[in-house]
Amino acid sequence: MDLSQTLVVGVSSRALFDMEEANAVYEAQGVEEYARYQMEHQDNILRPGAGYPLIKSILNLNQKAGGIRKAEVVIMSRNDPATSLRMFNSIKHYDLDIQRAALAGGASLAPYLRAFQVSLFLSAFESDVREALNDGFAAGLIVGVPKDPMEPIDPPIRFAFDADAVLFSDEAERIYKEKGLELFLRHEAENARKPLPDGPFAPLLRTISLLQSDPAFEKSPVRIAVVTARNMPAHERVIRTLLAWNVRVDEAFFMGGVSKTRILEAFHPHIFFDDQDVHTKPASSVVPTAKVVSALTSS
Repeated sequence: MDLSQTLVVGVSSRALFDMEEANAVYEAQGVEEYARYQMEHQDNILRPGAGYPLIKSILNLNQKAGGIRKAEVVIMSRNDPATSLRMFNSIKHYDLDIQRAALAGGASLAPYLRAFQVSLFLSAFESDVREALNDGFAAGLIVGVPKDPMEPIDPPIRFAFDADAVLFSDEAERIYKEKGLELFLRHEAENARKPLPDGPFAPLLRTISLLQSDPAFEKSPVRIAVVTARNMPAHERVIRTLLAWNVRVDEAFFMGGVSKTRILEAFHPHIFFDDQDVHTKPASSVVPTAKVVSALTSS
């Protein structure tokens, strides 16, 4: 089956489900006790994690498209097959139409992303996210769990993206960090008509933007927002870049240093991607959030 024209999301078991209790056993007592714990609790259904609302909604795209497979989800776990029974029982319990799995038995999951033609990878392991980003995949490190991950979210699926170092390269952000705000604004004004280079999430943005006008849907099944710390006049280059990419963004917020959290709470995305702890940590308490672990961000 060719998945090259399909939205494929690879999600780790810890991103999809709340496995912090089991992970605490692993960190405190090691792999053998963790395996025993998971086997003893295989019939105990896992609670939804931060990635659950997004995955549930992405799988629902296929129903909304009249059964045409517009999206696929691959569950990806560092567990071995035996210790994955609890995960599979939870998938069945929540009636998630997940047909593919990669069980790496303690090894990194990043090498298997290309085999499954993954468009987006969500994980709770920073090393896997870094490796995936280095290999050219859109990848996010799940940060915390919102207060109510089970809260129903009406369609369309809402994606919120930071701009620099996420949708776009970190070229402009490096200038800001190294030379300050004044030179950054001057640089962006001088280059306002020059499209920004692709960032790690540019291919994903192009993929989900195709769903906006897909004739299989009665109306657009996705809504896209850019939520950036940029202010005016640095907005122009962002807008012109998106126009050059032929990508339609539904909403854009140029925060100019104001906290993004309240805007995100109002937009209520299924997932928010940002590369800075100062934004991801507060956002994660109100919306599902994933950190893009770029070269500019610390671990």
